[in-house]
Amino acid sequence: MTDQSRDDAITYASAGVDTEAGDRAVELMKASVARATRPEVMGQIGGFAGFFDASALQRMERPLLTTSTDGVGTKIAIARELDRHDTIGHDLVAMVVDDIVVSGAEPLFMTDYIACGAVEPERIARIVAGIAEGCEIAGVALVGGETAEHPGLMEPDEYDLAGAATGVVDAADVLGPERVVPGDVVLCIASSGLHSNGFSLVRRVVEHAGLSLTDEIPEFGRTLGEELLEPTRIYTKPLLEVLRATEVHALSHVTGGGLAANLARVMPAGTFATVDRATWAPAPVFDAIARWGNVPREDLEGTLNQGVGFVAVLPAASVEAACEVLDAHGIDAWVAGEVTADAGSGRGAEVDEWVTGAKGVQGGSVALVGEHS
Repeated sequence: MTDQSRDDAITYASAGVDTEAGDRAVELMKASVARATRPEVMGQIGGFAGFFDASALQRMERPLLTTSTDGVGTKIAIARELDRHDTIGHDLVAMVVDDIVVSGAEPLFMTDYIACGAVEPERIARIVAGIAEGCEIAGVALVGGETAEHPGLMEPDEYDLAGAATGVVDAADVLGPERVVPGDVVLCIASSGLHSNGFSLVRRVVEHAGLSLTDEIPEFGRTLGEELLEPTRIYTKPLLEVLRATEVHALSHVTGGGLAANLARVMPAGTFATVDRATWAPAPVFDAIARWGNVPREDLEGTLNQGVGFVAVLPAASVEAACEVLDAHGIDAWVAGEVTADAGSGRGAEVDEWVTGAKGVQGGSVALVGEHS
């Protein structure tokens, strides 16, 4: 075996991994991460694992830990094309922690994972700043994360991100289908826009229409790219306040699958709910996507949130208190339907086909009726 010259030596850097860039990225993100904390967090950034003091859980009768993981999907392609990476982390937090709130749990801490073709410290720092901002809004601690370079697998400017969070709820307070009863009201809670689902459809429509992300769209009052990157609303704190203020039987996060399918997941089998489209007008972006792509209604409603980011199923007597809390946070909410024990009640008689759930859950039956105002 001959000695290899220094010029010919294969190093980690020549293989495409820049550890010094990774260290610079960590330094740049420290200030952001420091704001996304809680009193229970122990240790500092840079450790092999995060620590969270769980002593407070002892005060619960039967504390249940709950966890969720998610990503942002192809919305990242919009951020990359515009070279704007400060909002995509906010989306990640929303998609993860708001799934935890569905059970009635309080999200406690979160970790993130960023995979990229090459570490560009400033870009990574902007992404993490968005994650930290989202955690701060949600009252969740960002206790750790990982950035990994994948040269040869991803292009230098490509990246993807995912996150996971853990929350806690006392067993007696868990929300779900077993609490829902006929006579409960369906309360729709407004989204901030497209959120982070359905962007494969959205991007295809934009391409088909020959639009540029920098095009000014009069009905949006801003560019197309700015509209598409509108951050996903984080409902965590407002909904936890609602749960403390009044009685709620079930919550549903309207993500992939749309309103009807996600509501059906949190209703018991054998119950029915008709949601009246006439009770709200979706934001202009939803009509624009439909118009630009001639997208059928069933595809729109089975892919996009159509202006409803969350649904609460609750007694009619709880509606006023819930709406007051949400209004104080600048979030619109409105009664859009009622749970019934049979398909023929109310507007159910005019429904030809019911949605009975998604993601492997065969729950209640939901139908959208009427026309948007």
